[in-house]
Amino acid sequence: MSDQYTVKDPATQYPKATPEYQQQQPAPGLETAMHPKPDDGAETYHGSGRLTGRKAVVTGADSGIGRAVAIAFAREGADVLLAYMPEEEADAREVVKLVEDAGRKAVAMPGDLKDEQYCEQLIAAAVEQLGGIDILANIAGMQQFVPDIADLTTEQFDATFKTNVYSLFWLCKAAIKHMKPGSAIINTSSIQAYTPAPILLDYATTKAAINTFSKSLAQQVAEKGIRVNVVAPGPVWTPLQVSGGQPVEALKDFGAKTPLSRPGQPAEMAPAYVFLASQESSYISGETLNANGGMPTP
Repeated sequence: MSDQYTVKDPATQYPKATPEYQQQQPAPGLETAMHPKPDDGAETYHGSGRLTGRKAVVTGADSGIGRAVAIAFAREGADVLLAYMPEEEADAREVVKLVEDAGRKAVAMPGDLKDEQYCEQLIAAAVEQLGGIDILANIAGMQQFVPDIADLTTEQFDATFKTNVYSLFWLCKAAIKHMKPGSAIINTSSIQAYTPAPILLDYATTKAAINTFSKSLAQQVAEKGIRVNVVAPGPVWTPLQVSGGQPVEALKDFGAKTPLSRPGQPAEMAPAYVFLASQESSYISGETLNANGGMPTP
């Protein structure tokens, strides 16, 4: 497989979804059990020292976009604290090895982002074990489709907001206390913030909230020399989709409605996070970078 710098036709760089994509796992899902396995960049992302000496916290670092970002951050020279659910340990072990193989320090911290104390412990562990924090990449998310609001329980609505929005608040609040000028926070929204699917009422609402939260926070912390930005992926092939994020029957056409007519891969998302974490984006804050296969957004 060629590296991320080789010029290719983006429409055919990765395959379209097929009936093989129809599969199901219990939440939160494991990347090691997916077929085909998503491209996490392990074979293609090289890095060029853009984050040398940085200390990063990445949530959802075991699989999907978080996994690809953790690998890319390490190969760009950053030490990484990986946050993930205890059930995702098998995936996380692989990422720890990839980070260490890149010559960087990896700290594994399983737990539940719905727990405020755990979020605070993540930042404390980064300060203690990495020597600080200057990149916070909030990528983990909860997505469970429910076709009818009558069937959307208060428990799920609350869990989605706790995972996707409250954790963002808790982590940013704890991290900013330790961040020095030049630090970066990168949050994760979605195409669902702009064109919400009727089956993703709670998830789409949280993703719109993340955009607004980030734009407000960016203005608040600018005087501290901290930048806050957002990546908004489109349909990306991750365990989120096969563990209740989408109906199984819809997966055979996953990503087909994008202008590029295919799903994105985690390896295609990671460079956006690297850019927003690096000094190259020094004049960008409060912005949302849409990585969605060409779907127009406001």
